[in-house]
Amino acid sequence: MLNGLWLGFFVVAAVAALARWLVGGEAEVFAAMVESLFAMAKLSVEVMILLFGTLTLWLGFLRIAEKAGMIEVLARLLGPLFRRLMPEVPPGHPALGLITLNFAANGLGLDNAATPIGLKAMRALQDLNGSSTTASNAQILFLVLNTSSLTLLPVSIFMYRVQQGAEDPTLVFLPILLATFASSTAGLLSVALMQRLRLWDPVVLAYLVPGVLLLAGFMALLATLSATALASLSSLLGNLTLFGLILTFVLVGALRKVQVFDSFVEGAREGFDVAKSLLPYLVAMLCAIGVLRASGALDFGLDAIRVAVEALGWDTRFVDALPTAMVKPFSGSGARAMLIETMQNFGVDSFPALVAATVQGSTETTFYVLAVYFGAVGIQRARHAVGCALVADLSGIVAAIGVCYWFFG
Repeated sequence: MLNGLWLGFFVVAAVAALARWLVGGEAEVFAAMVESLFAMAKLSVEVMILLFGTLTLWLGFLRIAEKAGMIEVLARLLGPLFRRLMPEVPPGHPALGLITLNFAANGLGLDNAATPIGLKAMRALQDLNGSSTTASNAQILFLVLNTSSLTLLPVSIFMYRVQQGAEDPTLVFLPILLATFASSTAGLLSVALMQRLRLWDPVVLAYLVPGVLLLAGFMALLATLSATALASLSSLLGNLTLFGLILTFVLVGALRKVQVFDSFVEGAREGFDVAKSLLPYLVAMLCAIGVLRASGALDFGLDAIRVAVEALGWDTRFVDALPTAMVKPFSGSGARAMLIETMQNFGVDSFPALVAATVQGSTETTFYVLAVYFGAVGIQRARHAVGCALVADLSGIVAAIGVCYWFFG
């Protein structure tokens, strides 16, 4: 899928450039495309320099949290909820522990730990599956909740904003939190509807109702604030949460006799290796998108959408953030490159860039997750998994746009 998407960017760019040359007489479009290739290659390296430092720092602190047993504690707290949402999984089955561990890791931004744990969980669920090729209800719920991506700390997005010169990288913290909550809620409700899950079970309600009430009260408080105050609050909470979590990792690790410095270095070494492996993908996607923009194809498509939006009488400022939203379900690296390109083209704190950053944090790469998780256990018939995952994606994107209008006007 990623091969076809990448090839498609170049083919569409070539067609658009030929049209501009043969019809419009704009021969300079080819020079612009070649110049964009080199400019984006340079930008990729600049982004990677910061990525090395950020991943090294974050994975160092997260390794302390792992060794302190904090993720296992979260897994035990979530266990009773997933036993109700996946009734066909027997109590005490290893899959439940792996599922809760996966979501705990995802919530803390431990992507490298979450993926292998998630694959183990999917294999454990496959052991309970009566079909070798058709997804079970539990597998579908697990996959949809993974694609909705309830991540509490979008550190990578903060990092890209820093690299592009944002004065306040955490400005989008609250918008992302609200958007990802919307996508996860939509994913859960859509699966519950299809599978007729008993969301009114007392244990399920004990988990969900306090969270919903807390969110409703918090949003009522936010509704009383001006756009300036909302932005300031998002910044304050983002910075407090990030630093508070880091401090908690270190203090809990020290109390549990973890060698915090050695653990940090061990995790930081892994961060360096991960960042190094990302450079080729970042160069490939940024260069393809740069060529697409320089050819005029991207602007042509957005202009067509903008005309349709204007005909409906809506504000059109969000349209320039849509490339990130459209690519996100298919390619994480492509959406990341679209986000960086939007920041470059419009400014890191422009409205389109803020919407694109919020969209980026609202959901996961749906078709990649589906291919990896189902492919690992040989599932060929996904049943309602794709539909429910796309409902979560759409809800996250719509919520991201709406929240950004609320916060940033």
